[in-house]
Amino acid sequence: MPMPQELTVGQLAARSGVAVSALHFYEAKGLIRSRRTAGNQRRYTRDTIRRVAFVRLSQSVGISLNAIAGALATLPEERTPTREDWAALSASWRADLDARISALEQLRDDLSDCIGCGCLSLDRCALANPRDELGQEGPGPRRLIAKATACGVPDCT
Repeated sequence: MPMPQELTVGQLAARSGVAVSALHFYEAKGLIRSRRTAGNQRRYTRDTIRRVAFVRLSQSVGISLNAIAGALATLPEERTPTREDWAALSASWRADLDARISALEQLRDDLSDCIGCGCLSLDRCALANPRDELGQEGPGPRRLIAKATACGVPDCT
């Protein structure tokens, strides 16, 4: 049976794996759009399935809804986005994602060591941050912040 060109909110929820309430929320935030029928029922174009998947995946890696909305705003509204449209969108996020990956790898590798947070509870802190000298630089995990800033991760605190 062929898929209809437009989907009801229930069909979109079933296909995307997202609750109807979440789809209403995404629509209220401008992440997806629908048209209303004469009976005031929502209808979504099929490409909305991909937009919802993009939102879910982006959220799962920590990207804010504002950033997601900004990215989706670059896609054409007058037609279904093409492969090239999606490629351009993903290319614009590449540097940010690479920086996030680097920060996550750093966190994974350094969290078991002294991070310069000032707790001085690990035996390594006496060597890496004696008397909380890194606290003079400001609050937070100073060693992780310095590395994150060096690799270009925005707002690493």
